Amino acid sequence: MNGGVNGVALTVFILFFLAVTVMGFLAARWRKAENEHSLDEWGLGGRSFGTWVTWFLLGGDLYTAYTFVAVPAAIYAAGAAGFFAVPYTILVYPLIFTFLPRLWSVSHKHGYVTTSDFVRGRFGSKGLSLAVAVTGILATMPYIALQLVGIQAVLDVMGVGGGENTNWFVKDLPLLIAFGVLAAYTYSSGLRAPALIAFVKDTLIYIVIAVAIIYIPIKLGGFDDVFGAASEKYTAAKAGGLVPPEAGQWTYATLALGSALALFMYPHSITATLSSRSREVIRRNTTILPLYSLMLGLLALLGFMAIAAGVKVTNPQLAIPQLFEDMFPDWFAGVAFAAIGIGALVPAAIMSIAAANLFTRNIYKDFIKPDATPAQETKVSKLVSLLVKVGALVFVLTMDKTVAINFQLLGGIWILQTFPALVGGLFTRWFHRWALLAGWAVGMIYGTVAAYGVASPTQKHFGGSAKEIPGIGEIGYIGLTAFVLNVVFTVVLTFLLKALKAPDGVDETSPEDYTADAGDPGVEVELPPATAGTSH
Repeated sequence: MNGGVNGVALTVFILFFLAVTVMGFLAARWRKAENEHSLDEWGLGGRSFGTWVTWFLLGGDLYTAYTFVAVPAAIYAAGAAGFFAVPYTILVYPLIFTFLPRLWSVSHKHGYVTTSDFVRGRFGSKGLSLAVAVTGILATMPYIALQLVGIQAVLDVMGVGGGENTNWFVKDLPLLIAFGVLAAYTYSSGLRAPALIAFVKDTLIYIVIAVAIIYIPIKLGGFDDVFGAASEKYTAAKAGGLVPPEAGQWTYATLALGSALALFMYPHSITATLSSRSREVIRRNTTILPLYSLMLGLLALLGFMAIAAGVKVTNPQLAIPQLFEDMFPDWFAGVAFAAIGIGALVPAAIMSIAAANLFTRNIYKDFIKPDATPAQETKVSKLVSLLVKVGALVFVLTMDKTVAINFQLLGGIWILQTFPALVGGLFTRWFHRWALLAGWAVGMIYGTVAAYGVASPTQKHFGGSAKEIPGIGEIGYIGLTAFVLNVVFTVVLTFLLKALKAPDGVDETSPEDYTADAGDPGVEVELPPATAGTSH
């Protein structure tokens, strides 16, 4: 890694960054509604996005800077085990095709802004709703931090991150500026800002990957040489490989399945979903989003290319930015770095909005100020979105980067425990609210304690997300084991509570709510058709 600043790459990076900053602020005027002082407007973009806007927004939301940096980094460091992200994105789309349209319909009918709104309405339980909200906020915080880690990795490789002996303020100043810009345009424009910027981000990423997958192998002598170099490295290191070792196959499979179940439990995934105009938009998106899985598979191959190119870094997260620095002309390295940097801004904005909506709707309004007006809700949500980002920034600046990654893995274990209440609730009212709360608590406690006991080379606790599965003896994903325990406890306790005739909560939804579409009786179209139509 060279010690100087790459001036050309930095200039290109700054130009793209300035362009999306302007777009972020202009987004406040994009298809502006008459009443902007509501969470429907600020937090969900007026629930008016069509197929293409939703596709780019969901892609920008799910395929983050962390994905761009960490998936090939995992392959660079550990071999084919890092490919688990590819099958889990393939598994997730048929799964969400079955339940996301139902969630959209009931949420649109009742004005639900968050998953916790739905859980409270379906089961008549503020306690269960609070549990889902707190879990969502806790799981989102380290995820936002990882987006900032992605920006920091790019800045380090460009030579503007500062050296070890640099004054901490000077070292972190570029990250502070990026954070300030992100906070400002999210505050002013809400979800419209990342929706607009997502077009630039995804276009850049597709261009960079298309060029990388053709240009870099040609420079390295072809894919045969790339795979050969990777195989030699893994054989010499006796770690990983081009195929997951037999001992790691349970881990690979359970991690892929558990991650697929967890992905759309994250608040930011649901926020992007609920912003769309109709349930048909959701259904269309689940059929075309797998295009991103193809991109992810190609992206993962960059890990092998980094090995073949002789990239040497102490932190694997720097491997792909360094590969771009070494292999591309300076100007195109700047484009690639901009793709990663903007790829951090879009999801970080959506995540902070989603966490803020959860706090406002399911903590502030439910427990602190029940009579809050829509304008007050919006004001609180804007302020909380700032606080969430500040918390993520402090996390990044004060903790080792591997800690941020491992806490994000812990967040995945936690968020999976909301699956029975959310997805179960969309299809059946059979589960008892107290049983769901108890099952959630069991899953959270087991998952946290099990993760606490996992050590890594850099930390004694929370060092990973895989541990021996009780009763089977194989090493598997802690989140999926906790989820199974959660479901077992929920089912057993539901039988018990129903036998004891424990009081059920009031269900404010009805069966037809789950298939309602915009324009049906009682289901409002948020924006006039002439305005909404521009999003196609």
